[in-house]
Amino acid sequence: MKTVKKGINKKHFIIAAVVLVLAALLVAAFLVGGAERSGSVSDELTDAVLHEDKKIDLFGWEVNPAAISAFIVTAVLLIFAICVRVFAVPRFKEVPGKFQMLIEKLVDFFDNMAKTNSPRSNGFLGCYIFSAGCYICIGTLFELLGIQVIAVNGEPVSLPAPLSDINAAIAMGFMSYILILVGGIVKNGGRGLGLALKEFSLPISMSFRLFGALLSGLLVTELVYYTISLSIVLPVVVGVLFTLLHALIQTYVLVVLTATYFGEVTEPSPKKREKKARVPKNLKAAAAK
Repeated sequence: MKTVKKGINKKHFIIAAVVLVLAALLVAAFLVGGAERSGSVSDELTDAVLHEDKKIDLFGWEVNPAAISAFIVTAVLLIFAICVRVFAVPRFKEVPGKFQMLIEKLVDFFDNMAKTNSPRSNGFLGCYIFSAGCYICIGTLFELLGIQVIAVNGEPVSLPAPLSDINAAIAMGFMSYILILVGGIVKNGGRGLGLALKEFSLPISMSFRLFGALLSGLLVTELVYYTISLSIVLPVVVGVLFTLLHALIQTYVLVVLTATYFGEVTEPSPKKREKKARVPKNLKAAAAK
C-alpha cells in the first residue's frame, strides 16, 4: 500500500509541476507584452519552405540551411553510434543498467516491428527503419536548439529541421520506396516488382506527409505569433509542443508504412505458402510407406 501511495503521489507531483510551469509561461507571456514581427505570415512560410532569401555559404557553395542541419544531425548520429558500439556495448551486462535498458528497448522496438511485418526477410529492414526513425526524430527535435548562423545576405538564420526542406523530404520518401522495390524484386522477382509498382504514389505520399507535418507545426506557430500579442513565450511553448508531437508521430508513421509495404512485397504469396506447407506432409507420408 505504501508503494502504491508513493507512486500516486509522485504522479501527482509531476502533473502539478507541469501545470505550474505552463501557468508560469502564460503569466510571463502576458506580463512581457507583444513582440513586433516584420513581414507577413506568407513571407515567413515561403522563406521557411524555399529558403531562397537566406542561403548559407558552404565552401563557396550557397546551400539551404536545412542542408547544414542534415550534415550536423548525420554527424552527431554517426559519432554517437560509434561511441556506443566501441565504449558501451562491450560493457553491457546480463543485468542491464538504465542506459543499456534504454538502448535494448529501442532496438527491440524496431526489430520486432520488422519481424512482425516481414517474418522471413527482416534483417536489413530492421536496420533501415531504426536508422530512418532515429534520423527523423532527432532531426525534427534539432530545430529546438535554435542554432543560428550567418546567411549570405548577412542576416542571422536559425537552422531548421533537415526534413523541413522539401528536397530532403522527397529524398527520404524515395529511399524508403527504393528499399521496398529492391526487396520485392530480390525476394519475389516479377511478383514483388508488380506489387511495388502498384504503389507508385507511395514515395510522394511519404515525402509530403513528412514535409506537411513539419510545415503545419511552423504554420501554427507563425499564426500564434501574428494573431496573439503575448510576446514570444506562448508561441515558443506551442512550437515546442508541436515539434515534440511531430517528431514522435512522423517517426512512427514512416517506419510503420515502410515495414508494412516491405512485408507485402517480400513475403511469398498464399499459394507458395500452401505448397511449402504441403511438402513436409508429403515427405512424412512417403517415409511412412
